[in-house]
Amino acid sequence: MTQPDSTGEVPRLFGTDGVRGLANDYLTPDLAMDLARAAGEGKSGEVLIGRDTRRSGDMLNAALKAGFNSVGVDTIDLGIIPVGGVSRLTREARALYGIMVSASHNAAPDNGIKFFSRSGMKISADEEQAIERRVLAGGPWKSPTGSTIGFDSAKPDATDRYVSYLEMLAGYSMRGLSVVLDCAHGAAFKAAPQLFAHLKAEIEVHNTSPDGTNINHECGATSLEYLQSVADGRLGLAFDGDADRLIAVDEDGVVADGDVLIAIFAAHLKELGKLTNDTIAVTVMSNLGLHKAMDRLGIKVLTTDVGDRHVLESMVVNKLSVGGEQSGHVILEERTTGDGLRSGLRLLEVIAASGKPLKELRKVMTEYPQVLENVVVADKAGLDGSSRIWDAVKDAESDMSGDGRILVRASGTEPKVRVMVEASDGSTASQVALQLAEVVKDELGTG
Repeated sequence: MTQPDSTGEVPRLFGTDGVRGLANDYLTPDLAMDLARAAGEGKSGEVLIGRDTRRSGDMLNAALKAGFNSVGVDTIDLGIIPVGGVSRLTREARALYGIMVSASHNAAPDNGIKFFSRSGMKISADEEQAIERRVLAGGPWKSPTGSTIGFDSAKPDATDRYVSYLEMLAGYSMRGLSVVLDCAHGAAFKAAPQLFAHLKAEIEVHNTSPDGTNINHECGATSLEYLQSVADGRLGLAFDGDADRLIAVDEDGVVADGDVLIAIFAAHLKELGKLTNDTIAVTVMSNLGLHKAMDRLGIKVLTTDVGDRHVLESMVVNKLSVGGEQSGHVILEERTTGDGLRSGLRLLEVIAASGKPLKELRKVMTEYPQVLENVVVADKAGLDGSSRIWDAVKDAESDMSGDGRILVRASGTEPKVRVMVEASDGSTASQVALQLAEVVKDELGTG
């Protein structure tokens, strides 16, 4: 059970992407079972549970099923499946919850638990807080007996159903397109090759031999060097552990991150007259080059706080068809969650429709060099009230004469202030970032 810390505050269990931590240390079977009990107590319906390939996944999956079953809620085991599959099948079944057991791009010793609502979207912050409060309160839990105990079953065709759904969305044949897939030894290791092979693309597959400990290890969307080394003049698609991210490598071996993909998708839909409200949603971390490209194309950009949850909220409110994050979380018109396979499918559709390779399509935007300084400080809470820091930011932006951008924000989880600078050349961005980092240290102290 989570206890208040020394300040009397209750530590948050849910971060920006579910409950995450070192498996069997912070994220124990006991905690997983309590999260399930708290979420399911007093409710009825089914809970769908999928996982990635981590060694700890079976352990946490078993604990979640025991927790839900013990309070009378049935569970359905989806097996190893990308997070987009959990979202889709939860929405299709109108289930009580969908759950993904994964720590996404983190290393194998970590794991996490993401909750999805019956709509296929992550549960709201209010729902997360309600679960946290019940976990903190602890037992006694409602304990049905006999025929009212929850029952667990499996859905062995879960991945097939998800892949079939994606195939149904494909508007173009992929025949003749040559693609190299890096599946990161993660949740996409079966689904991604299956999808693109069914669509008749010529595929070469890498990192599809999970052993429970090699997920994301020197491969996948967070280690693009591997894909660059094997793509050999072909389009490359890299997924992370739960396959909610996609990062691409073009035919020249140059990385195309989430900003580049969003720009390509937005421009394509705009040309077809299908970009809802001629607007996209991105976070404050998106590259200035994306903003300038969208302005040139007559596309409005809505900016949110960091986190795909915030992007999705903006997309739902404004009924948008494209949004996402630089990190590779791209959300399309279904407006449910980031889905790397769905993003990869859309990229191949644009290539097929336009007849242009990625190295040509990416010219829709020019990326500005971006430098990030993470400054460890003694008092990050003092950032908002520091006139010296904000005056320095204002002066630096003025010196760049509109050809650069500065973002200074406190970390939500660490004693750090993040200083991000974009400029038309890398040396200017580095110089300004280092200067502002020194001002932050002087004002807020060195941690």
